[in-house]
Amino acid sequence: MNGIVIMLIGALLCFYGIRSLHLAVLAIGFGLGWLVADLFNASLAALFLFALVGAVTAWVVTSLVFRFSAYFIGGLAGAMVGARTADVLQPGDNNWALSAIVVLAVAVAAAFLADKYRARALLWLTSIGGASMILNGLGRTAGPLEFLRDPNSGWQQVFSTLAWIAISVAGWIVQRRLFADKLGIETKKRPWQPGLVNGES
Repeated sequence: MNGIVIMLIGALLCFYGIRSLHLAVLAIGFGLGWLVADLFNASLAALFLFALVGAVTAWVVTSLVFRFSAYFIGGLAGAMVGARTADVLQPGDNNWALSAIVVLAVAVAAAFLADKYRARALLWLTSIGGASMILNGLGRTAGPLEFLRDPNSGWQQVFSTLAWIAISVAGWIVQRRLFADKLGIETKKRPWQPGLVNGES
């Protein structure tokens, strides 16, 4: 059941994240708390506790510093991506120090990208972060799929990474098509479309 919850929150972030920044912040905070706790094999109760604390903290901090919200949302999403990356890069037990370095480095880089490129960077970050949650949840739904949550062998790492990329790209495509107006993307009509005469818009 907990795997399904994580998958749903991940899907919300991956395919709908750019539509509502409030929902995105809550989902990112929840996912970040969950993925960081999951790095160290926390119990189910601890996972939900960390996830809820992460969601509330992310929303409160972003609300207090709304002027810099893109920076903070980008940093939070980047930290979630960093947590997933740290898990993929470390087969077996995870090292606290290395995990912290990876999470911090990706978070800082993502924060600067989000601050500079705004919606376009957040589109990528929500897609990638949501995809990491989808895989984490999927890995909890069935024993044979557990490697998607915690890949150990070489082929598991490769497959898990490819799945992560594929879901991220799918999320990017869906959000880009659904929320082109929020991204400032003008959809150009083609000459054969209704409303055009002799190719003029």
